[in-house]
Amino acid sequence: MLDTLRRAVRIGDLRRRILFTLAMIVVFRVGTHVPVPGIDPSAIARMFGEGTIFSLLDLFSGGALSTFSVFAMSITPYINATIIMQLLTMVIPRLEKLSKEGEEGRKTIARYVRYLTVVLALIQAVGMSFGFRNAVRDPNFTSFAVIALTLTAGTAFLMWLGEQITEKGIGNGISLIIFAGIVSRLPAGTGNIIRYLTVGRVTVLNLLVLALIGAAVIAAVVWIQEGQRRVPVQYAKRIVGRRMYGGQSTHIPVRINQAGVIPVIFASSVLAFPVTIASFIQHPIAQRVQELFNYGGTLYTTVFAMLIIFFTYFYTALVFNPADMANNIRKYGGFVPGIRPGRPTAAYLDRILTRITLPGAIFLATVAIMPNFVMAIANIPGLYFGGTALLIVVGVALETMKQIEAHLLLRHYQGFLR
Repeated sequence: MLDTLRRAVRIGDLRRRILFTLAMIVVFRVGTHVPVPGIDPSAIARMFGEGTIFSLLDLFSGGALSTFSVFAMSITPYINATIIMQLLTMVIPRLEKLSKEGEEGRKTIARYVRYLTVVLALIQAVGMSFGFRNAVRDPNFTSFAVIALTLTAGTAFLMWLGEQITEKGIGNGISLIIFAGIVSRLPAGTGNIIRYLTVGRVTVLNLLVLALIGAAVIAAVVWIQEGQRRVPVQYAKRIVGRRMYGGQSTHIPVRINQAGVIPVIFASSVLAFPVTIASFIQHPIAQRVQELFNYGGTLYTTVFAMLIIFFTYFYTALVFNPADMANNIRKYGGFVPGIRPGRPTAAYLDRILTRITLPGAIFLATVAIMPNFVMAIANIPGLYFGGTALLIVVGVALETMKQIEAHLLLRHYQGFLR
């Protein structure tokens, strides 16, 4: 492993990409400690109690929300804008046409996503500035405007930072920003557990049970993330001039979890948005919404699991199109053994995808809601680094490792994975 890492560092392009990624993460972490002007940090800290939705949002933002820094809204508006744009792509013909125009079409849609992100960020920033008005030192129009513009600029900068990491670094930039935010909370979580152990609130047996459950979940996440069904494809022989082409056998890898950790991120962002808005409104209906969707409550857990299953199927349908796959297979003279080319092949792939996605979606939902049961089994209170964070951390780490693996194999070096 260390030898492989040394070889990776010797590759100039890969070394520059890794160092650039690390530098951008450092910039993100520095930004989480830059406070928004006009805010009393001590008043913000008092608003964060155990078991609230703010604790989950603060986990994703890497502690930027509890300190109300310029990155307090994290990358959530960008995620919501991406979801909205993908939904619009399915119902607006012009956007659907753009999505099929290759690189230029994707660039145009990405530009629309940026504009929508700024709009959503501004709306959320205005709501947060009024929602945290008790923490504003000088509550007037100018103060609220400065706070809202600062939060919007912070989200826009994070969006740009993520795009730069994706383009010039290693891995998906947006996912790595969320990954860095979650991992940065590990020292504080470890300190809390040590403090609980010192005062006798938890025992060594509780920690041992937690460690065993964590190891089992990590192994299961890796197993599901890497699990796939290989659909065999046979290519017919073709004679072009005096040469014969084709005749080889290959396969289509249909992964159990085709969507990765995206459904968990989407579901968390969608569910957190209305609850956050309701927490800023002083009205009985808004308070009732907060009570119903209390973090860790029955309704919250049920809706969260259902959203994860929905987004798993939704995102899988976006990244894997059986009709396009079947057309490409037929275009190059291939066929699935026992299945007619064209529409029957598309129906066959769609049936496989629908069936194999179900266990992956249920697994994601189970791991995401697991902290509620782990806290009861291990008897450890305040366990916010749970299933959702674990899925994101393991999933992003695997995807980043695969990209490093691709760079290594491109230069005929032995990779990390064996």
